[in-house]
Amino acid sequence: MSVSEQITKLLKKLASTTPDVEAAAVVDNDGLMISSALPADVEDDRVAAMSAALLGMSERIVRELGRGEFEMVMIRGSDGFTILTRCGPDAVLSVLAMKSAKLGLIFLDISRTSKEIARLI
Repeated sequence: MSVSEQITKLLKKLASTTPDVEAAAVVDNDGLMISSALPADVEDDRVAAMSAALLGMSERIVRELGRGEFEMVMIRGSDGFTILTRCGPDAVLSVLAMKSAKLGLIFLDISRTSKEIARLI
């Protein structure tokens, strides 16, 4: 099984076993999709580009304001959450969650998944 297939398997597991997680993707620092478990109506390229842009801005904010190393960013919209976290130095895990999500459980599962992905990349 290729690395991409292994990552896809992890993403599908995250989306299917963590309550209220709707989708997940792994994107490289340049905004290219590595692997995804996204619904058919969501454009991979769009998610990848926006994730990379948000990652870049978030890392700059953390650095410029002296907050240490970037770990996670979360955006809450009226219909749910977008959560990004590093999975190694070269990629980011992007997760979409419902507005009713229990964030503590999601953060725990995202952390575990991102560590597994980092080992694969």
